[in-house]
Amino acid sequence: MMGSFNINVDRTNQVFHAVVEGTFTPEEGMASVQAYQKEIATIAVPEYEIHIDCTELNVSSPSALPILEGCFQMYKQDGFKKVVLTLARNPILKMQLGRVARTVGLENCEIIEK
Repeated sequence: MMGSFNINVDRTNQVFHAVVEGTFTPEEGMASVQAYQKEIATIAVPEYEIHIDCTELNVSSPSALPILEGCFQMYKQDGFKKVVLTLARNPILKMQLGRVARTVGLENCEIIEK
């Protein structure tokens, strides 16, 4: 399955919802980053939490890891109040995402398994 990235901003509860699915190519990764940047330009990021649904996300190949790191770096720099990742039971993906969060120093990241 190709990578897809859907955004829904809940302005009332100040939550930036994103759903990521499948396996991302570098091109899809870049397209999702552009969609993300366009959307966050319309909100006061530090007042928001970002909730990312990764239940349909596949483990990233080593070549896609830099994109993942770049995204986590963005969430950190943009200053979200909290970053919440929701996964299906997937120890490998959980480990991978946890490691990426630590690598970029994203301390306000919470990983929840459904």
